[in-house]
Parts: sequence; C-alpha cells; structure tokens
Amino acid sequence: MKQILFVIAVFCLCQTAFSQEKTYDEALAKSVGADEYGMKKYVFCLLKTGSNTTATKEESTQAFQGHMANINRLAKEGKLVVAGPFMNNDKNYRGIFIFNVDTVEAARALVDSDPAVQAKLLEADLTVWYATAALMETLKVHDKIAKTKF
Repeated sequence: MKQILFVIAVFCLCQTAFSQEKTYDEALAKSVGADEYGMKKYVFCLLKTGSNTTATKEESTQAFQGHMANINRLAKEGKLVVAGPFMNNDKNYRGIFIFNVDTVEAARALVDSDPAVQAKLLEADLTVWYATAALMETLKVHDKIAKTKF
C-alpha cells in the first residue's frame, strides 16, 4: 500500500511540474522577430568547395582572411546569426551560414560579398529555413563564452 501511495505521489508531483504554464515574454519575442510560434524565417547556406583549383597558397590565405573579416562584419550588422566550418568530410562541405534575412535573393547578395566566394574557393547553396527565433540570441551568448576572438 505504501508503494502505491508513493507512486501516486510521485505521479502527482510530476504532473504538477510538467503542467507549469510557460512564461511568454512579448518584448523578447518582438526583439528577435518571432511569430506566434516563436519561430522566424532565415536563409540557410551550405558552403561547399568551389571550382577554383588553381589558387596559390597566398591567394587562398588572403581570400580566407577576407572571408573571416566578412563573417565578423555580417555578424556585427545582425545579418549573420550562425557560421561555422565542417570538419573534414567526403562531401566537399566546408561550412554553414544562417542569415537573418527571409529571401534567397537577400542572402545571395550577402554571400557574394565574401572574398572566398568571389575567388570561387567556396560556393553556396541557399534555401529559406524556418526555425526558432531564439537563434537571434546566439551571438550575445557566444560573446560571453568565447575566450579568444577570430
């Protein structure tokens, strides 16, 4: 009997804990551009190895330094939410960008400003992506946890 009462008590506590109402923050939702579901449109960019196979080491180094500067600029402007490289793989995938724009055309203009794309060391596949608007807070958190900056 004690075991049954214990199980019922645990069940009731779990129900209470999981039935707590969420706290909606309207100001935060508006600041990150969230819709009623807490979501928004972005453009997802898959970076792949480009067609330029004749670039010198110096040309590649210069283009990728510009690539990193461009990433930092776009992030500061609020246009780039997430960026990062892939580890070595057999698919020629090099990295991703998630742009804070809602059309492929707008993202294409941003990608075309990248020196590594201009040098054809990278090429980009773009598609509209619907995801949590909380991604907009990523850079604020990243700045707090990154000991060294690029």
